[in-house]
Amino acid sequence: MGENEKKYLIDAFDSNWIAPLGPHVDGFENEMAEYLGIKHAAALSSGSGALHLALKIAGIKERDKVLCPSLTFSATANVIMYEKAKPIFVDSDPNTWVVDLNALEKAIVVHKPKAFIPVDLYGQSCDYDAIIELCKQYNVKLIEDAAEALGADYKGKKCGLFGEMGILSFNGNKIITTSGGGMLVSTNEDFVKKSRFLATQARELELHYEHKELGYNYRMSNLLAAVGRGQLEVIDDRVKARREIFNRYEKNLSHIDGFTFMEEADYGKSNRWLTTLTVDEKECGISKTQIIDALEKENIESRPVWKPMHLQPLYKGCDFVMSENEDVSKRLFDDGLCLPSGSSLVEQDQNRIIDIILSLIN
Repeated sequence: MGENEKKYLIDAFDSNWIAPLGPHVDGFENEMAEYLGIKHAAALSSGSGALHLALKIAGIKERDKVLCPSLTFSATANVIMYEKAKPIFVDSDPNTWVVDLNALEKAIVVHKPKAFIPVDLYGQSCDYDAIIELCKQYNVKLIEDAAEALGADYKGKKCGLFGEMGILSFNGNKIITTSGGGMLVSTNEDFVKKSRFLATQARELELHYEHKELGYNYRMSNLLAAVGRGQLEVIDDRVKARREIFNRYEKNLSHIDGFTFMEEADYGKSNRWLTTLTVDEKECGISKTQIIDALEKENIESRPVWKPMHLQPLYKGCDFVMSENEDVSKRLFDDGLCLPSGSSLVEQDQNRIIDIILSLIN
């Protein structure tokens, strides 16, 4: 947090705009749209809420098939279940970790889904030119999950919206935060208007409370939007800090046999939301779990990468389209490690982390 977040927050408090909606919500939406180079955005209570509304607006119904990567946070898949649709999981590219395009095309041809939710994993953009071409060819609706990728870019354009609808997250662990919050962005003004309507309990324009559709309580408060405006002003600094943190880890640890850092795709620039790598125990002599435990003893938190959805008990029995030669997402989970990556991580503390890892190797 910086001084501007406090300034905007106090302004919201002093103006008595406490409840959802208000001038800071409007300002946050407009400033985010300008940052992304788009026209329409709706600030909401969470990225999950935004993704849920996007599926509703896309017309996803019970038993419709919706594709998403298996290697993702559970919210990507959970919202499909909210609508009683059928999630079908797709494997990862072994180099970039985002969706495997060959597996994606196979999944589209075999399952004929109504929609696909690509995920910009750990701040890395998917290859949207190829994805858009596939979705157009097979008439599949595209809803982008850019929850982890604000500040990243794809071929020089900011991540968030390359199709008709995308979503952002400002959860407490994201590169900028409103403590909790998200946003639905679109090229279609009617979609954004519809999201605002659904997010305010689908209340009709009547003096009394009139409801013809099922609605939700998904709007962002003016207080949280005030924090978001201050955070957005320093997004480029946050990206720069995360990339420097990644580069420092890579410089000091990549020489270790069996340590393979998540590659940056040649078509874009990752925000390096989290520094992630795989640890091959056979090559380096230690496991990712040993690293996690050693750091934990020093009160330093690290974690495995996302457990793939097709391995989750909740999604047992759901279809999974694997890459050609291996279950890549399973291997990334088995060997994958997320190191401390917060924008406020100072070099001295990062060196402590690096030294602990090197001591295990030595």
